[in-house]
Amino acid sequence: MIPIIVGPTAVGKTELVLDLAKKLNGEVINLDSRQIYKYMNIGTAKPNVKELRRVKHHLIDFVDPKDHYSSFEYKSDFIKVYEEIKNRDKIPIVTGGTGFYLDSLIKPLIKVGSDYGLRNYLERIETQEKGSLRKILEKIDRKSFLKIHENDLKRIVRAIEIFILTGKNRNQLKDESKPVFKEYKIYALNRDRKELHKRINLRVEKMIEQGLVEEVQDLLNKGINEKLNSMNSIGYKEIIEYIKGKKSLEEAKEDIKTNTRNYARRQIIYFRKYKDIKWLDMTSNSKGKIIKFIINDLRGIKNAGKI
Repeated sequence: MIPIIVGPTAVGKTELVLDLAKKLNGEVINLDSRQIYKYMNIGTAKPNVKELRRVKHHLIDFVDPKDHYSSFEYKSDFIKVYEEIKNRDKIPIVTGGTGFYLDSLIKPLIKVGSDYGLRNYLERIETQEKGSLRKILEKIDRKSFLKIHENDLKRIVRAIEIFILTGKNRNQLKDESKPVFKEYKIYALNRDRKELHKRINLRVEKMIEQGLVEEVQDLLNKGINEKLNSMNSIGYKEIIEYIKGKKSLEEAKEDIKTNTRNYARRQIIYFRKYKDIKWLDMTSNSKGKIIKFIINDLRGIKNAGKI
């Protein structure tokens, strides 16, 4: 049984997972789409050097920020390290806050590459006539048309791209693919809203003190510009605006706090869609109690304890 620990940003996943991994003789597999990038340490709240030494981590700090990295590539890399961990007789512990990465592991994933020329062509069509891609999508993939928000151009383009490249729509392809594993349990950590917001605000202050501005400037100096997907991340895009003189540092800092709080809310909403997820309240329960509950629950002990 594989434990998957998710939850909103700043809830306290890292500290809990490190202790859990020690008790389970496990290794951690990252489930965060920002922590995969090299050089982006402070703004993504990666585990620090000391924490990384405590427990072996995988799929973290290994992708160049200039490179495109898809959920399909993530799934492929995940399978490799997952099997390696199991072959060492250790338990893979999956943790992070990126919902679509989790979807790629437990739901059918479409195995279709990307054609950037095609994407650019489709985006130009939309620029010339707004709403035209929605009309195309409705004809070729009714389910995706109803599911994808009309302003979500990225997903609309991807759905059409998949159909053009394969001759099949997303839902047809999903029926042909398989999840990585079936035996898993998802645990979502959460806190009282006010407490979570306080933790987020304090984290942002700490990031600035640790040198977030310098980290972003160093990335820009390396030629990693704001147009790249990696830099379209909370904490980085706001600091770029400060560096460009578009806002003060205080304004950038407050924007990071607001955007992070909003992101945490979206994460919670996203994880609520999973039917068998178990929510664990870190405000009213100690870290030790939650870890004990997870271990007992993984072992199939009935009445593992009230959380």
